[in-house]
Amino acid sequence: MTPLDLTQHILYRDALILVIDKPPGIPVHNASGKKNNLEQYFPELQFGLPNPPTLGHRLDRGTSGCLILARHKEAARRLRVLFSENRIKKTYWAIVCGEFPNDTGRIDLPLSKLSENRKHWWMKVDIQNGVTAITDYQVLGRGSGLTWLELTPQTGRTHQLRVHCSGLGHPIIGDYIYGTQSETAPKDQLHLHARSLEIPLYPKKDAPIQVLASPPDHMLGALKACGYTTNIK
Repeated sequence: MTPLDLTQHILYRDALILVIDKPPGIPVHNASGKKNNLEQYFPELQFGLPNPPTLGHRLDRGTSGCLILARHKEAARRLRVLFSENRIKKTYWAIVCGEFPNDTGRIDLPLSKLSENRKHWWMKVDIQNGVTAITDYQVLGRGSGLTWLELTPQTGRTHQLRVHCSGLGHPIIGDYIYGTQSETAPKDQLHLHARSLEIPLYPKKDAPIQVLASPPDHMLGALKACGYTTNIK
């Protein structure tokens, strides 16, 4: 990743926000201790403003796709309100192991921390003591022992999509935490992609901002095995 690379990943820009197409395999901030992270390049995205943008939300290191940045404090405040009210619609694509039995459905599995001693925010399904976590899904395709899912989280828990899929016995391909040894891939090959966003940032406008990110190269083989073509919008 270089500053020039990041500017070429801009999907949407206006006076309040930027949406970038986050590459897989790079953390969004340096909290994990990684020297190479997206935040260090944010000064290249000021475009005349006095300060760099800030993260509107977060994506896991291995997750690619739509990531919102706030260009100043007022934008950050608006995004906090929208996220807290669950008014920003986030849609993800995932390739999971095995074949989902139903074409559509809802995953309602409470989650909690796997262990208080973990350095990372690893999670587990916890029916008795977990917090509510809800994900709607639709099967977009099947093939070669895989399922291509569209996932729409209704809550925003840490690792929610990854734990929900794993909890149903269908871990996401390349999930180095919640998969099994035979289902893992290098850390930059998690088959989870933040496909689209709908952001009602301007209440007086009739329609929300809509942003779409094409899937990363490392997912294309599995997507095509499940029926994906580049003509799909």
